[in-house]
Amino acid sequence: MSDDQTPAPPACLTRSAAGRALAAELAARWAEPHRRYHTTAHLRAVLTAIEPLAAQAEDPTAVRLAAWFHDAVYDGRPGWDEERSAQLARARLPACGLPAERVREVARLVRLTAGHAYEPGDVNAAVLCDADLAILAAPPGAYAAYTRAVREEYRHVPDDAFRAGRAAVLRELLGKPRLFGTPAGRDLWERRARENLAGELARL
Repeated sequence: MSDDQTPAPPACLTRSAAGRALAAELAARWAEPHRRYHTTAHLRAVLTAIEPLAAQAEDPTAVRLAAWFHDAVYDGRPGWDEERSAQLARARLPACGLPAERVREVARLVRLTAGHAYEPGDVNAAVLCDADLAILAAPPGAYAAYTRAVREEYRHVPDDAFRAGRAAVLRELLGKPRLFGTPAGRDLWERRARENLAGELARL
């Protein structure tokens, strides 16, 4: 697949005209030209990263749907983007025939991606957040591309302010006892992610 090729939508969005229309809307949102990191390639990477963790989720379908929605609205406003994306899920998914409980769960998970903070035992959140953070464990070249793309999305921020803000984020992440909430996520990504974060912080 090329970097801009949209992943196949979840099966629950292919069974009705409303679902197919929503899948097309989401694909268009992820392909918006102002995006640099939060692109179709990021969506595909998150969906791919969910798969080795999916058996640990209570509702893998909700987790996959939350991946599709988690940055569906993206204006570069942390917190606000996730809230608007959650509202989009609440507005669109009922027409696709999803149970109300699953719609609420998708919206809840989307909101959690704003800070990747969740209660112990929240396995759906752990799987989604681990998949969203899997980029931190990318090989050096891919990690460097990720950091460049993040900088481009904040190109309106002066260099000194960006470095200070980014350094604060990196220190916060490195200060966590663990970056990944699932055992599989830690086995796959914890060591490499910490190496990448420490290296980026040193370069700043």
